[in-house]
Amino acid sequence: MNGLCTGRVAVVTGAGRGLGRAHALALAAEGAAVVVNDLGVGVDGTGSGAGPAQQVVEEIRALGGRAVAHGGDIATTEGAASLVRTALESYGRLDALVNNAGFLRDRMLVNLDEDDWDAVMRVHLKGHFLPLKHAAVYWRAEAKAGRTPVARVVNTSSGAGLAGSVGQGNYSAAKAGIVGLTLVAAAELARYGVQVNAVAPAARTRMTEATFAETMAAPGDGGFDAMAPENVSPLVVWLASPASAGVTGRVFEAEGGRITVMEGWRPGPTVDKGARWNPAQAGETALQLLAEAEVPRPVYGAGQAGPSPDAAVPSATLPGGAG
Repeated sequence: MNGLCTGRVAVVTGAGRGLGRAHALALAAEGAAVVVNDLGVGVDGTGSGAGPAQQVVEEIRALGGRAVAHGGDIATTEGAASLVRTALESYGRLDALVNNAGFLRDRMLVNLDEDDWDAVMRVHLKGHFLPLKHAAVYWRAEAKAGRTPVARVVNTSSGAGLAGSVGQGNYSAAKAGIVGLTLVAAAELARYGVQVNAVAPAARTRMTEATFAETMAAPGDGGFDAMAPENVSPLVVWLASPASAGVTGRVFEAEGGRITVMEGWRPGPTVDKGARWNPAQAGETALQLLAEAEVPRPVYGAGQAGPSPDAAVPSATLPGGAG
């Protein structure tokens, strides 16, 4: 296979189903050898099974590509370290990391248990940090040895992390944290030849089908399937390839045939008094500034159109069971 990623080695977490599977297949189609990570868990992170990851590996091999399965818990130090080791032991290098693993535990805030908060933060945010850390250690060593890599990291955020989503306080907070992690990693790792970006996809997966069934349904007339996860993968492949040189610290929304560069927090209207405000003055000024400011994007709720609780495919193990 020849393509944008010929000769490269990519790791994809949560790659047994949904977006992760689509990314793994697309990377392989462009010539990458792929480490397919997945624990085969349910939508809420319970249960486990090696089947989904191995099935994707077999799909890639049947098409003439190279792939190996990894079933470790990437939200643990050993699991994340073994993920990188698997790439190095199997293919001798690592060029791209696609962080995609996650699951949902949706509740309104007043009903959100501490365990459900911790579980979602663990798989999404810690499950991004640890693979990124261990990959970065390898790339730093390569750079210091005079073999500066052409390395890429693609993280998975969400519209929920960019604008909020009613009933998904834990998920939204984790996905917003991934954006912050992306910005820091892009700044810190540039000296080692590493570019770090994030995508906020909207696509049909086990998670989104349950929450946005009507929006996510495939067209019955054979027309363009805007919610197919395969629509997101071309951007991920490009970001994981050398062709994306110079692009780092950016967030892209991807849905159907649409790609959007997201523009984050930046200064809006401002007033500097040059002295301390009293509360009444501060309030009056704040209202004046708000009248001049852009109206924020809506906070998405169940049944609303717009960026969905995207599809990081379930993957990391939770305490006491598979996640």
